[in-house]
This record gives sequence, C-alpha cells and structure tokens, in this order.
Amino acid sequence: MKWYQSLARWTLLAAVGLLGVGYLANGLSGDGRSTQPPPIPKGTTASETADWMEVVRDVDAEFETTWTRESLSTAPAADWQTVSRRVSLALIGSSISLEDMRWLESLPEGTQVDALTERLLADHRFADYWAERLGRAYVGADEGPFIVYRRRRFITWLSQQLHDQVPYSQIVRQLITAKGIWTENPQVNFLTVTLDTTEKGRVDPVRLAARTSRAFLGMRIDCLECHDDFLGNVNLGTTSEPLEGTQRDFHHLAAFYSTAANSIQGIRDDGEAYEYQFLYEDETEEVEPIVPFLPELLTTDPAADDLPTRQQLAHWVTHPENIPAARAAVNRVWALMFGKPLSDPVDDIPLHGPFPAGLDRLAHDFAEHDWDLRRLIRIISHLQTFQLDSRCDFEVTSEHEQAWAVYPLIRLRPEQVASSIIQSCRLATLDRQSALLVQLQAFGEKNDFINRYGDTGEDEFGQDAITITQRLLAMNGKLVNERTGENPFMNASSQIAMFATDDAHAVEITYLSILNRRPTDEESAAWIRQSEQGVSRRQFVEDLYWILINSSEFSWNH
Repeated sequence: MKWYQSLARWTLLAAVGLLGVGYLANGLSGDGRSTQPPPIPKGTTASETADWMEVVRDVDAEFETTWTRESLSTAPAADWQTVSRRVSLALIGSSISLEDMRWLESLPEGTQVDALTERLLADHRFADYWAERLGRAYVGADEGPFIVYRRRRFITWLSQQLHDQVPYSQIVRQLITAKGIWTENPQVNFLTVTLDTTEKGRVDPVRLAARTSRAFLGMRIDCLECHDDFLGNVNLGTTSEPLEGTQRDFHHLAAFYSTAANSIQGIRDDGEAYEYQFLYEDETEEVEPIVPFLPELLTTDPAADDLPTRQQLAHWVTHPENIPAARAAVNRVWALMFGKPLSDPVDDIPLHGPFPAGLDRLAHDFAEHDWDLRRLIRIISHLQTFQLDSRCDFEVTSEHEQAWAVYPLIRLRPEQVASSIIQSCRLATLDRQSALLVQLQAFGEKNDFINRYGDTGEDEFGQDAITITQRLLAMNGKLVNERTGENPFMNASSQIAMFATDDAHAVEITYLSILNRRPTDEESAAWIRQSEQGVSRRQFVEDLYWILINSSEFSWNH
C-alpha cells in the first residue's frame, strides 16, 4: 500500500473518531435530543391530579400542625436542581445525566421536578431499580438454594410488573399464591427461596410467615416464633382491646403456608395441615390458619371458606380495609424516596399507633386507589417535607429531624454511589437506549464497585458511617481512576476538556454533570484561578472531576 493511501485511510478513521466524540459531547452545548421533552404519560394534567393534590395538602397540614405544636422552625424550600437530584436518586438510584440536566433547564420554570418525575416513572430504569430494592424485602439479597431458586428471574419479573403498572396489591397476591415451576412462573421464587431449610421438599412456613409479617404487614411478629411476647413489643387485638402477642399468633400465620409443597410440577397445594409443638407443651398439635389481627376481613368474601389457605391470606393482606398493610407499603415507599422510613424501623410499625404525621392519610389513600405505587410516589414528591432544604439558618436538632422540619442528610447506598459515578462520567444518559456494549460495561463496573465497596444486603436503610476502605475505594479505586482518566471516546472529563469553550464553561459543565447544579460565582472563580496555574485543560478537568466525585456533597443525598 502506498504512503498516500495509508495516509488517507488514517485520516478517514480520525475523522470518524472526531465525529463520534462530537456526538458524545453534544450535551456540552445543550443541543440535540437532550432538549427535546419526552412525551409525558397520561394522567398528569392539572385536572386529573386534583384529587391527589388534595392528599398533598392534607399531609402538609399534618406536618405543619406538628411543627407548630412543637415550636419548630422549618428549613426553606430547596431549589429545583436539588429536588430533581433527590427524585433521580430515589427513582433510578443515580444522579442526573448532563443530557437530562440540559433538557430540564430548557423547560419552563417550576415544571422541572414534575417533568423529571413523570419521565423517570415511565423509564425502565425505575422499574429495574425498584424491583431490586423491593426484591430485597421479599426474597432477600442472597442467591438462595441451588436449582430451585432463581433470584435474577424473580427480579426481572418484578421489574416487568412495575413497568406495566400492575397494582401493588396484585403483585403481593401473586407472590403469596404462586404455583408452578420457579423458571416459568418467576413469582414462585418468593416461596422456593425457603426450600433450603426444609427436609421434606416443602416450603418453610416459618420463614414465609416472618417475611410476610415484615414485608407486607410492617410488623416484627417473627420474634414470637419461640415464645410469647414478654417485653410488650408486639401488640395485636384491636385499638379498644389490645392484646399481647403470643407464640400461637405467629404460628397461626405460618399455617397459611403449610399446604405449599414442591414436586416435579413445581409448587402446588396438597392440603397438608400445619403442626407445631409449642413451648411448655409435650406434644405437637395441629395449628389452624388464623390472621394476627382484623380477622373479620378474612371472611367478608362468601366464598372465602372454599379458597385455598394461601388465597385467603392474599385476599386478607390486600383487602382495602387492611390499613396496617397499606401503612407498611407507604412506609417502605417513603424510605425509598427519602432514604429513611417515616416510621423507623421500616418493618416495625405499631399496630395501634401512635403514627407519625401523614402516615395514616397516605395509607388510606393508597388503599382506596387500588394500591397505586406511582400515585403514591407523585404525592410524596410533591410534599413540603420532600422539597425542604437540608440547610437552614438555625441549629438543627434531633427534634427537627424527627419531625421532618428539614430534609434529612442521608448517605448514598452503594448502588447509588456506583451508578452516580458511572453516569456523571458520561455526558449522555445511560439507559436502555444506550449502546449494548455501553450498558454491559456499566453493568460490570457497577457490580465490581459494589462488591468492593460493600453491599448493604437487606439492611437497606442503615446509616452506618462510611469506612476508610470505602473512602479509599472512591479516591483510588479502579472505577474512578478509569472514568476520570484520559479517554476522549468514553469519558466526560476528556470530552469536556476538548470541547468546552473556556475554563469557566468547563467548570460549569463539570458541576452539572457531577453535582447536578451550576457552580456558585465563588466556586467558579476559585477553580478558574486554579486553572491558571499552568496545568493543561485536560489535567485541570480530570482533577476537578476527581475532587467533586470525592466530595461529601456527591456522596450524600441532601
């Protein structure tokens, strides 16, 4: 090949590469698809949302009453960029891409948070992220027994249910009543995850009763498995006639699952009775399936007595008048939105109260509107408590935090840290529309980072202090070093250094990409002074990226 032919080939490859980089960097100017508003799903006009806005006003009034009664000052309202970042972290577990920040900035003032919420609720990333979060409450975080349990299939099924907007009550009923093979009917994995602790090839009623009480009822009655409640931690009965929890209450709940057995056809009901030897008793006895509270809801259906026990339990748990179950769902959704539950712990809500402000009103609305998760999320995102700032001009006390008079400072969970790092180091939005190789790379990077950083397991809302190992991983780990290093085809830092019009523009784009806000005048001036110290634009932007990713502002929801 002659020299000029070789030169022409390399020139063509370089031109294609520059076009590719230019396409990746189109978010710098805000041009391209980032400024095109996506179609907003139905059900979001002012007239259609008037009913749930009434709930917002009612809950806001309850919190304001609490603040007035306790003479608490409240933080001012946060800016739309801060609230938008909260929404993104809550719904997809990641900060906002530069591409979407540019789109949001193009929208009329005051519409950004609503538009982002609707966009993300319609995005598969919301369904995928919430399926993983809810899945930990339903089946745990471990891989479970070999062959008879497929956690990934369960999470994929749950994600599709959420994306298809299947009511929460229907999802719960499918889990409790699941039958068949765990691969063909992924919801069956809610039951088969317990097969590793049984000797007869049957599901474990005790573990399923514990999971049901915590995940669906928001009660820790599994402490009654071995003995009665001697400490007054479990109260059942009614508001007017409360009863202390007993060992029998727990095993009556477990009896609903005793009929589920595993066979060559998968999970099926064979009608076997539940037997247990209670403390201080000499023999085992047959235990009748009885719900731990509101027994009248179990027999409202005339055909209830003819239903298999698991169907009876499913109907009872999701009955519109089973407000404790609705409270449990609301409390978990609140925890996923804020990073901490309204009633703490998330799975231990007193049956008869007292309840924190807003919980009962939200629970009744949730039950009355077909257990609609998206409606509940919209309501919470519009609450004054969700839109308060975490900074204020008065000393924040524990009373302020307990009354939600300021937005809580919550350390990001490992998956949120990983996803935010990966997203902030790319200019375009990482979603299912991204190139397959890009998605696979991001998936691998995220899993590797979480494995090293430490997964919280089922303890979704613990607030342990960050460890030295975690801090070092963020500072010197492979993910941060590779994503902030020189790579004009993949890394935002290199693309910003190449295409930013000046240093001030580079600082602005970097802040929008990482912290989802513009720098203050003081911040911008300080960084520009640093850039004038003789370092190259590329090195300056790389250093700025590393510093902001390792800042406290990046690693906390605020």
